[in-house]
Amino acid sequence: MRMRKRAQKTLIILFNKPFEVLCQFTDKGGRKTLADYIPHPGVYAAGRLDYDSEGLVVLTNDGTVQSLIAEPRNKLAKTYLVQVDGAPIEAALEKIRKGVPLNDGMTLPAEAELIPEPSFLWPRVPPVRFRKSVPESWLEITIREGRNRQVRRMTAGVGHPTLRLIRTRVGPWELGELKPGEWKEAELPRSFNR
Repeated sequence: MRMRKRAQKTLIILFNKPFEVLCQFTDKGGRKTLADYIPHPGVYAAGRLDYDSEGLVVLTNDGTVQSLIAEPRNKLAKTYLVQVDGAPIEAALEKIRKGVPLNDGMTLPAEAELIPEPSFLWPRVPPVRFRKSVPESWLEITIREGRNRQVRRMTAGVGHPTLRLIRTRVGPWELGELKPGEWKEAELPRSFNR
């Protein structure tokens, strides 16, 4: 008689990735990785966040869910707080909203708004460089693609290089009150089609 293998419960972990942490579990160079923070074996990041970016990373033990989150063709919305060099005018924001030509093609239209500096932000270590002669601004940008360093390339493409990048939302999941290095388990929403 064959025993049926019991289905494993889908585990979703929300993690606030600190600056200068690799979005993987190993590194031959000795840099900090997810393994320094996440004690769950068998979970993997559903999409990457660059070493020099901060914020929400969703991890799961379910390959199907991981693919649904990370696969660019699913166009899952991802929202970022972006500190940029200079003071973008409406024309620069409109370019982001319509699509920015990059060396790998035109981006999909994105949402982009100039916002006040978020009051809940933690200090970055090391801090972002400060220049008295150049103002800094904050944007909230939502994309539905996942190209390599896309938000940074988009802001540079409209003349405002990114100084700091913090992801606050991936699809139905939000960063919420998580501090850098903290994680929590979350639910897979019923509306999240598998």
